[in-house]
Amino acid sequence: MADRSGAGGSPGPLAGLLVADFSRILAGPYATMLLADLGAEVIKVEGPAGDDTRTWMPPVRDDVSTYYLGINRNKRSIALDLRSPDDLAAARELARRADVMIENFKPGGLRRFELDYDSVAAGNPGVIYASISGFGTGAGASLPGYDLMVQAISGLMSLTGDPDGSPYRAGISVFDVMAGLHASIGILAALHHRDRGGAGQHVEVNLLSSALSGLVNHSSGYVAGGVVPYRMGNAHPSLFPYEPLPTSDGELIVIAGNDGQFRKLCAVLGLPELVDDPRFGRNQDRTAHREELRPLLVERLRTRTRDEWFTDLIAAGVPCAPINTIDRGVAFATELGLDPVVTVGEGEAAVPMVRNPITFSATRARYELPPPGLDEHGEEIRKWLTQS
Repeated sequence: MADRSGAGGSPGPLAGLLVADFSRILAGPYATMLLADLGAEVIKVEGPAGDDTRTWMPPVRDDVSTYYLGINRNKRSIALDLRSPDDLAAARELARRADVMIENFKPGGLRRFELDYDSVAAGNPGVIYASISGFGTGAGASLPGYDLMVQAISGLMSLTGDPDGSPYRAGISVFDVMAGLHASIGILAALHHRDRGGAGQHVEVNLLSSALSGLVNHSSGYVAGGVVPYRMGNAHPSLFPYEPLPTSDGELIVIAGNDGQFRKLCAVLGLPELVDDPRFGRNQDRTAHREELRPLLVERLRTRTRDEWFTDLIAAGVPCAPINTIDRGVAFATELGLDPVVTVGEGEAAVPMVRNPITFSATRARYELPPPGLDEHGEEIRKWLTQS
């Protein structure tokens, strides 16, 4: 397939790479969209019924699931039934030509089609073959890899929610996204190794390992310190204040990440005496005496509105934030000049989407192809695969 260019005609940093995307749902498609944004040619291989997320609605845009739209731009779609000899031959040829192949079938599920790593690498030794599973290829291979399962099993849900309430899932499929990011990092590292004279290789990512890595200070607290963390609502186990506090018209996130920020907070609130109080002078003291400090802060915060405090605290260098809905979050990013929304495609097929979060000084992300319809590019890709 032809190399793709970034916005304004500049080549993307991954231009010239061909990615055979045999993944579906979220983790894999998110990873391949990031690669596609940066110039890689991504061919999305779907079964005859299409990616499951095409039917995950509402919400919808023009009768298409926005879930699907959000993770599948800059790709070309071909529908292949691997039980059909002709379609299987096309799939194998695509894998033979690919720089990168990514899949999230159940471990071992592609072996019967000779599309597993060993089979593909036999004819394409330089391939970077990435597999995403729920729980690895050992004893957990038979477990289905759903993000919600991993949120429960990893311990995340035990940390989310009110201390006296039920455990809660995160509002997004957080470990699918993390696994997609980890897969992208692994693919790029393997490509760098190959480009320095190394061979292709198999990159494996699983949701549970991504989860335990992504739990960072909590998993480290147990592994290194023997401490099992627990639900604290919006509180932080090691910092105070670091949570929503009430103002006269709503809650405001207030953060004192170090002693200097606490001094600034007290100055703005007109409570300089708290800095010299031995209960509150250092972070560990504030954390230990949070139940005594909180009402003192709240009493002063309740005298003004959330926006008034936000303006003054930010000006003084105190981290704080309103608790926005998504629409206000997008609006705030727009006000900051971050340009969070881009238009992908042209004319009636154009789709507004959230932009790639990475900015390069010399190359740009591209927003050329809107998320494809099922088998939209099938004829073009089949013709290309039959050419020598």
